[in-house]
Amino acid sequence: MPPTITAFRASPDHGRGLARDMRVRWALEELGLPYEVRLVDFDELKQPAHLALHPFGQIPTFEQDGLALFESGAIVLHLAQGQPGLLPDDANARARAINWIFAALNTIEPPILELQTARLNEGHEPWTPSRIPLIEARIEQRLSALAARLGDAEWIDGPFSAGDLMLASVLLRLRSSGLLDHFPALAGYVARAEQRAAYRRAFAAQYAVFIASQA
Repeated sequence: MPPTITAFRASPDHGRGLARDMRVRWALEELGLPYEVRLVDFDELKQPAHLALHPFGQIPTFEQDGLALFESGAIVLHLAQGQPGLLPDDANARARAINWIFAALNTIEPPILELQTARLNEGHEPWTPSRIPLIEARIEQRLSALAARLGDAEWIDGPFSAGDLMLASVLLRLRSSGLLDHFPALAGYVARAEQRAAYRRAFAAQYAVFIASQA
């Protein structure tokens, strides 16, 4: 049976491909695996049936053959380990690719999410104008280090891997901030990721859900 993932029926990202089911869709498309999507409303996220799958009441979730997973990174890693195509065969290269999945989620993404929270949820607070430059400085420090490691390479460590998928997914969240424009190598890296056929298929599938929600 194909896996079933959950996604927002009406995503708050307004069809920009930023909701975290996009990462799972992309991985499935890269691996050429069919999948089904169960759409959920926000009130369903806190219902017992969904909380049994995701204790924090979020998306995505993943179900297949009696296995239920949550957290996009865990799902992508599970998929990459189960099928050839997103992790190298060489043991050391494979470990490095997994390392970059964790780096994307644990080092690059946290300050990016902090910036989004400050702007979207705390914009009315008196401390926000002075706090945002501090967050942006932390983001730029991480981007500078990442750009230095990438150099002029096409991907972060050899051929495209799940590490690149996760890094690009995280960096895409910076597009509206303009910070990515300060690092042309990273902007080009993200653009290459977006041109992958699997990414385009995943984006189109997620965007179709958003369009349907506006009808």
